Amino acid sequence: MVCMRYEAHTIDFRSIKEMPTEDRPRERMHSVGAQGLSDLELLCIILSSGSRVRPVQDLATEILELVDRKRTIGLAVEDLETIDGLGPAKAASICACLELGRRFTFGRQRSCRDPESIFDMVRHYGDRMQEHFIVVMLNGAHELIGLNVVSIGLVNRALAHPREVFADPIKERATAIVLAHNHPSGNLEPSTDDIEVTTRLRKAGALLGIEVLDHLIFSADGYRSMHENGEFF
Repeated sequence: MVCMRYEAHTIDFRSIKEMPTEDRPRERMHSVGAQGLSDLELLCIILSSGSRVRPVQDLATEILELVDRKRTIGLAVEDLETIDGLGPAKAASICACLELGRRFTFGRQRSCRDPESIFDMVRHYGDRMQEHFIVVMLNGAHELIGLNVVSIGLVNRALAHPREVFADPIKERATAIVLAHNHPSGNLEPSTDDIEVTTRLRKAGALLGIEVLDHLIFSADGYRSMHENGEFF
């Protein structure tokens, strides 16, 4: 299988101004387009600059961590204002951008009929240093209802408990879900825990009337569909 390459671009310099011009986020947007930028780079562009005591990439990193913990939906401007060095104006700008993105994403009823379309939605988590367990919620036509980060850390029975996985799909009246989690190592082979968790969640979904269609294991470079590879038991 040929997978789309989504390569994250890191920011290793203390200040954006210290970076070679061609590696700065704004310049890279012109050369590779917005889709080629990492989440960190996109946030640096929105923020424009850091504070007197914190460089912009530090602020962007903490914002990403907060978004992962709180989920994009439900993140309030007051949450962002708790970040040291992020003033009310920039906090409001970030919150507005997240809400606008949510409206465009979930307002178009994107079709999710194959693993590649799911990967396209979650691939920006591929450069995270911790495993993110994600639930993609679908309606009866397999159109996107929402996407939630259920847990951050190793995927195991505790962090991927059915109670947490199915809470929002039940509330949103989803008829099907797709599971996905990133492997920071880049190895896309499912572990024993991955298979056990998937089997457990499929059984729970069957009882609830919510079908688990697939489980994608992905990295910054590609993905593996457990369904396509006969790893649904």
